Amino acid sequence: MKIIKITASDLDKDNFYKKEEIGTYNNYEDVSVEIAENLGWVIFKKGIYVNGKIVAEVGSGIKAGSGIEAGWSIKAGSGIKAGWSITAGEGIEAGEGIEAGSGIEAGWSIKAGEGITSLYSWVKAKLSINFNSSCTLSAGIFSLSGEQEIKAQEINGGKVIYGKVNLLPKPEQETSLKGKEVKVKLDGKTYKAIIQ
Repeated sequence: MKIIKITASDLDKDNFYKKEEIGTYNNYEDVSVEIAENLGWVIFKKGIYVNGKIVAEVGSGIKAGSGIEAGWSIKAGSGIKAGWSITAGEGIEAGEGIEAGSGIEAGWSIKAGEGITSLYSWVKAKLSINFNSSCTLSAGIFSLSGEQEIKAQEINGGKVIYGKVNLLPKPEQETSLKGKEVKVKLDGKTYKAIIQ
């Protein structure tokens, strides 16, 4: 997969990426994006929509007028902010805060060094949501449709100040089958076997 590397020469004097966006909401670009370190907020006028991952090195944050969406993961040394949604097929991680106008959703986990805020909608992760113990988590502060859900197997950090927490059940812990007897069918015959 092609990697787009963003450096200071790709930004204008106000730290806007010279191209307005990478990919579009309904047509993800088949690339990954790497943002160099110590660039401050790298701003996309529209959005960034890729099938790969988005990584901003230490001292660099990601800000978009609309969405930030990746098929894999999103990681920023500083913060992540989007006018609309922040979505990743795997994890979302920021050294500072994570903020979206609409929803924040990760296939695995969400981790922020500071607080997590979704102004009009939900915050969802299949595994865990982790944020700084001195910070807050909020979802749907301005929601008119009732989309205020905070959903994960675990929520670790400071205080949930707004939103309806819905803890997902954890999968049953695996039990060892070692030494157990099982029946195996092979060629129409049933055999007993002990799992080693």
